[in-house]
Amino acid sequence: MDASRRQSGIQQLLAAEQEAQQIVNAARAAKSARLRQAKEEAEREIAEYKQQMEAEFQRKVAESSGDSGANVKRLEQETAAKIEQLNQQAASISPEVIQMLLRHVTTVKN
Repeated sequence: MDASRRQSGIQQLLAAEQEAQQIVNAARAAKSARLRQAKEEAEREIAEYKQQMEAEFQRKVAESSGDSGANVKRLEQETAAKIEQLNQQAASISPEVIQMLLRHVTTVKN
């Protein structure tokens, strides 16, 4: 009887060891699957982020370069407006400057 109990105990230990090994294998497989899934998710997120950054870059390039003809036209308009403003300022102070110059030229100092 003692031998059969030992044999039964050994069988139980072997069965428990096999069950534990199956649990460990299942956990490893689940971990491996989760790591693969996490890697795929990360790659998708990276691809999305890269696409967003590329679109943002292209939008900024388009804004900065835009239609170069429109930029040239805008700059010409701004330049013409600035020149006109300067001409108006010069015209408004021109009589004062002329008077000041005449006063200094015609004044004789001893």
